[in-house]
Amino acid sequence: MGLLLKFTLAGLALMSALIAVLALAQTALLFPRALVGPLPAMPADTRDLRLERPGGEVLHGHLIPGSDPRLPVLLGFGGNAWNAGAVAFFLHQIAPAHTVVAFHYRGYAPSTGRPSAAALLSDAEAVFDLMAAQGDTGMIAVGFSIGSGVAAHLAATRPLRGVVLVTPFDRLSRVAQASFPFAPVGLLFRHEMDAESALAATTANVALILAARDEVIPPARAEALAIALPDADVTRIDAGHNDIYNHPAFAMTLRSAIAGISERN
Repeated sequence: MGLLLKFTLAGLALMSALIAVLALAQTALLFPRALVGPLPAMPADTRDLRLERPGGEVLHGHLIPGSDPRLPVLLGFGGNAWNAGAVAFFLHQIAPAHTVVAFHYRGYAPSTGRPSAAALLSDAEAVFDLMAAQGDTGMIAVGFSIGSGVAAHLAATRPLRGVVLVTPFDRLSRVAQASFPFAPVGLLFRHEMDAESALAATTANVALILAARDEVIPPARAEALAIALPDADVTRIDAGHNDIYNHPAFAMTLRSAIAGISERN
């Protein structure tokens, strides 16, 4: 066997092994539960919520009352390493007049079960239904990073007043393909979130906040979503995926997006 052939076969074997590892580890890569920080100190009037799901799994969440009950409830969906309490508290600081609700994703303690895209999307519908049953029919979904895919799905399946997406993407599989261009992502990916198709099917108002230097979600994927939604309000901030939250324009931009949707309805 020639030396070149040996190197080629070794390279193919290594590539196949790497692809196999990525296929098996994709759930852990997308949902890094071990990286989630502790629950922050919550406001004294915070209420703990509990939602039972089919199969015996239980979701736990937090509700922080707003100062104006006439305003839409904000349903927060954080990034893949966010504590739901941090999501709720952050949105409460941004828009204290709104009641805020955020649940720990399935499999993210203290919620039970195993995370998956399908589970998170289904659980989001159940969270909406829980709040609607309590009379909270006016709701705005606010999604951050991977949570933008969850919020987009909810906009297509439930009558939201609007949706605000921070560092969003068009399809999660396209983000994965950009991260691993050598892998057959289309064949192996099991956690699709198709924000583009979901938002094309909604009549809710949409606001997008993009990080122009996003190093986690390629800017091309966020721009593709913006192009597909010509009626959306789009703001681009010169920041990265994580430091966008420290940018001086971010808090005002998010606050304005929420207020703009609230005022239109």
